[in-house]
Amino acid sequence: MALDSKVPEGPIQDKWTDYKNKINLVNPANKRHIDVIVVGTGLAGGSAAATLAELGYNVKAFAYQDSPRRAHSIAAQGGINAAKNYQGDGDSTYRLFYDTVKGGDYRSREANVYRLAEVSANIIDQCVAQGVPFARDYGGLLDNRSFGGVLVSRTFYAKGQTGQQLLLGAYSAMNRQIARGKIEMFNRHEMLDVVIIDGKARGIIARNLITGEIERHSAHAVVVGTGGYGNVYFLSTNAMGSNVTAAWKIHKKGAYFANPCYTQIHPTCIPRSGDYQSKLTLMSESLRNDGRIWVPAKLEDAQAIREGKKKPTDLSEEERDYYLERRYPAFGNLVPRDVASRAAKERCDAGFGVNATGEAVYLDFADAINRYGTEQAKIHNISNPSKEKIYELGKAIVEAKYGNLFQMYEKIVDQNPYETPMMIYPAVHYTMGGVWVDYNLMTTVPGLYCIGEANFSDHGANRLGASALMQGLADGYFVLPYTIGDYLADDIRTGKIPTDNKEFDEAEKSVQERIDFFVNNKGSKSVDYFHKKLGKIMWDKCGMSRNETGLKEAIKEISELRAEFWKEVSVPGGANEYNEELAKAGRVADFLELGELFAKDALVREESAGGHFREEYQTPEGEAKRRKEFQFVSAWEYKGEPKDAILHKEALEYENIEVKERSYK
Repeated sequence: MALDSKVPEGPIQDKWTDYKNKINLVNPANKRHIDVIVVGTGLAGGSAAATLAELGYNVKAFAYQDSPRRAHSIAAQGGINAAKNYQGDGDSTYRLFYDTVKGGDYRSREANVYRLAEVSANIIDQCVAQGVPFARDYGGLLDNRSFGGVLVSRTFYAKGQTGQQLLLGAYSAMNRQIARGKIEMFNRHEMLDVVIIDGKARGIIARNLITGEIERHSAHAVVVGTGGYGNVYFLSTNAMGSNVTAAWKIHKKGAYFANPCYTQIHPTCIPRSGDYQSKLTLMSESLRNDGRIWVPAKLEDAQAIREGKKKPTDLSEEERDYYLERRYPAFGNLVPRDVASRAAKERCDAGFGVNATGEAVYLDFADAINRYGTEQAKIHNISNPSKEKIYELGKAIVEAKYGNLFQMYEKIVDQNPYETPMMIYPAVHYTMGGVWVDYNLMTTVPGLYCIGEANFSDHGANRLGASALMQGLADGYFVLPYTIGDYLADDIRTGKIPTDNKEFDEAEKSVQERIDFFVNNKGSKSVDYFHKKLGKIMWDKCGMSRNETGLKEAIKEISELRAEFWKEVSVPGGANEYNEELAKAGRVADFLELGELFAKDALVREESAGGHFREEYQTPEGEAKRRKEFQFVSAWEYKGEPKDAILHKEALEYENIEVKERSYK
């Protein structure tokens, strides 16, 4: 199949406007005759379901949680980007577009990213109207802060709970449509297959997770917004239920997958403490606005701290290495996530790690507390304030900005981060790869759409912080409602899609046979046994750094593990009841297949980009090759892209790599 991105002709800044002016529309009276299925009700799926229903479509929404309020979008902490230039510091639509493309190592589809930047300002207005309690400055305007990889403040936030507050806004919009009867909500339902009729997506097979009943649901179009697949690593910052099943099922029915190995490693997570852990905990990137990252400058001090003979507060400024500030002075602690993660790993691998495992660096707020305290003392006309008073005033400011994050850290680590530096280490967080979509957000299967983190289009090889919420809400509120209408305009006379046909029969039979296998197999090992083994292979050989030998070993090991899984997996309980182990078994089976594709993708990419870093390039010869690679971009296609759309000739400040003129393929 030849991929066609369907990117409109013309200058990049005019594409979306011209596109909207020319697409087909569905008459409001006709929308009530069209059904749309939305799988996943996080920020992307929830906003899409609410908006499509408000437009008049009949929506069926599916969530495996007991409520859309439990979608993993709730875990996003730090903020959402938008080019409103409230700070007057030079931000613009173009600047947001440019930063996003650059942060993704020039591997994003530029037309999609420019559209994302265009609609970003509308997202904030929409959410404020819904009552999202964004932080405000003294004058009442919405406040902003900075995130990694940018030189402006464009991140809107609600303390450290931004994802939760945005999700509640989308959920309230959904509830209004549920009450009107325009959304039929299916909680505790998991999509297990998509149904293709005459080459078009016309429905799904879902399992009621409470009763075990297999159900058929039809529609004129299917939208998948089920998030990323970071849990292929077992340990990640994702919720334990996050999975790849919906995206993988549509892939197996013809939807292409793109860039599966592009994984984002988040630099500010609470370090792993032992083999017993089932997930990792994220500390928001917003903390890097005020926290300074460092390790001991001397190996003997790092060793003493690991052995408990010294405390971090015992080290003077001269005995500390603020390595990000030293290496990347333009961005300092706010370098992009991939750069910060690789730098932390390099320091820890060199022996400067500071916790018992040797896998941690410090994130220190002492300077911020002192700076804010001094400023507050002046504001309150306190002359000659004591150190204790400065600490008290400064701590209050830090607590107001990050208090819930500090509280969470203290509960998990049992250390007070106001008094001793936080410990952080990189962890698997987001996946930039996903289902391939065109400019309309449609997959390679007609009528089958993919939105939010589940698709590949907007972030290239590395996502800038606070752009995930932006993409999810942009897709759901402002992009999909336009593009899907262009497709559905041909279905106004189709009528209801029947479910009593061979396509639904075959899909349901396939799902039922797989479930029967799991509950009847007489294996000897648990589902988690296989998931943990897969995760270790993925982290050790397909993690932050990779090499050809390790990737070939990973492919072989994953293939053998998958064969063992189908022989030895044991699933207790039955099929016709609530059975979390059964649901988990299906998800891990899909992870095992994805994991092999993931490693194969990483193997054939002779490049380093974003979180995909090949160890071969850590030699002088490899670095020279890497510099050469940055002279061009290997992306999917730039059909119709004007030659002068954007030519990146300036240096990458945070990598010190010279970029020559782009070539378009």
